[in-house]
Amino acid sequence: MQVNSGSGVSRFSTRAGLRSRRASLRRHVKPLTVACAASAVLVLAACGSSAGGSSSGASAASGKPSGQLVVFAATSLTDAFAKIGAQFEKANPGVTVKFNYDGSSTLATQITQGAPADVFASAAPANMTTVTDGGDAVGTPQVFTRNTAEIMVEKGNPLHIESVKDLADDKIKVAVCAPEVPCGALAQEVFKNAGVTVKPVSEETNVGGVVTKVTLGEVDAGVVYVTDVKENESKASGVTVPADQNSITDYPIVQVKGAPNVTAAKAFISYVLGPNGQKVLASFGFLPPG
Repeated sequence: MQVNSGSGVSRFSTRAGLRSRRASLRRHVKPLTVACAASAVLVLAACGSSAGGSSSGASAASGKPSGQLVVFAATSLTDAFAKIGAQFEKANPGVTVKFNYDGSSTLATQITQGAPADVFASAAPANMTTVTDGGDAVGTPQVFTRNTAEIMVEKGNPLHIESVKDLADDKIKVAVCAPEVPCGALAQEVFKNAGVTVKPVSEETNVGGVVTKVTLGEVDAGVVYVTDVKENESKASGVTVPADQNSITDYPIVQVKGAPNVTAAKAFISYVLGPNGQKVLASFGFLPPG
């Protein structure tokens, strides 16, 4: 009897070999496919990043501002700029406005020391000069509004303070801003124009500090801006300073040199100077640029 065992083994070996090779191919092809897919994802992601991302804060597709906008602004602008910022964000989806409020002299120092900011809105030209003289501004600052002084007293004016001269009474506790702060310089001009010497019990780093002192009853009166009295009329009262004793402060605005978001900075400045921004400022008691 002839046994063809060799022929059967050969066919088995052939089939087994084919299965082995196919399995081997599958093991190699699958990782290769995954690797190719992963590479494709990375390429697409890179392309998307290149097309959609922008360090200047502008969308390549629309050319509109986007990203975070950092605005350094005088404390007296807090409420008005909060509203302007909200309107600006609504008009420019994709933009987030972050405000840093403080005395203008403090903000100017921060900017000249390298603090990252896109826009600087100062309560007085002198502090803006600090920034421009330091080479930290782009272009010429533009005056976007003005403000003037008013005496803030406790709600209802229980001490019956009627004039600037009343602040010279040692029995009246008065708070002002420090002389280097715009509202402090304004107070000194008012005292000089009125021909009085006032000895304040407190000198604050920004006008918000004076407002707090008055509204908490820590002092009897404070020299602030007209806009501050208007914004706090539920907690304090105001005593008008006559025009011949008062003074007006200009508020300039400028793009900061090296601004991380140039596109949004330019758009925000235009918005503040435009009809929408000016309408908001007027509603808070600010004066037009003149």
